[in-house]
Amino acid sequence: MTISYAHMLRFSTSFFNGKLSFTSDNKGRRTQLLPFASLKRPDNNIIIDPKVDSLQDGVKWDDKGLAVAIARNVDTGAILMQGFANREAVFSTLSSRKATFFSRSLSTLWTKGETSNNYINIHDVFLDCDRESIIYLGKPDGPTCHTGAETCYYTSVFDSLKQQEIERNRLALSSLYSLESTISQRKVELAEENGKPSWTKRLLINDKLLCSKIRLDISWHVVSVSEEANELCQTLENNEDRLRTASEMADVLYHAMVLLTVKDVKVDVLQVLRQRFSQSGIEEKKSRVSKKSEQD
Repeated sequence: MTISYAHMLRFSTSFFNGKLSFTSDNKGRRTQLLPFASLKRPDNNIIIDPKVDSLQDGVKWDDKGLAVAIARNVDTGAILMQGFANREAVFSTLSSRKATFFSRSLSTLWTKGETSNNYINIHDVFLDCDRESIIYLGKPDGPTCHTGAETCYYTSVFDSLKQQEIERNRLALSSLYSLESTISQRKVELAEENGKPSWTKRLLINDKLLCSKIRLDISWHVVSVSEEANELCQTLENNEDRLRTASEMADVLYHAMVLLTVKDVKVDVLQVLRQRFSQSGIEEKKSRVSKKSEQD
């Protein structure tokens, strides 16, 4: 079972004279001041919600007071980087909402992005079931790796075993983003006029063919339902098995993602979906109608 840190933290923050201070609840009651001997910034007075402090007591810090901290993209699921954190780093992450780690070589805290401005903006923090490691779930402002790569994980061991030359742009991506990467590569091959013919390339250069796979086309009294969407709906209407539904949904997703690539739109559509989590779908649709009316 994972445990979310962010939901245990209730505070308000205020900065004054270079110091950070916050209360433990919305009634203004203050917790006891927790001194951080190893922080090396004695002018920072930090007051912590006792629930968070108690939760950290259960973390299995190593003999140096550290635990593995992994930063993960909240939208793509990609693992961005791995570092180490101590209690102060976690407190700082929760209060600043920027991924903060502990540098073992410099023996001090460091916030990812403090020199490059490529911060990782935290949405939640999780502990694993054994409380031995931490996940910083967030949205990066830019490349995470110092090499300029999107993540620090771009070396495939299987690729290394097959060939001597390693492609540095091959990232450890989820299935959805791997598909996006493959489609984008087909688009590059079109521009360079190389590579083998493929169905994806046919779709990329034929808007009419691509749209016929996605939309419902109504003209006069003839209704032409897109092949893929129709077959997906039939699995519900005909009570077909789950594997059939998954297969048809894969077709719909694939063709929709080809269209996104044609329009140079990344799967940041997932970010749009996340932003709607706290919004009523009915209200969101109404806002679209009102915006469209204003434009008209």
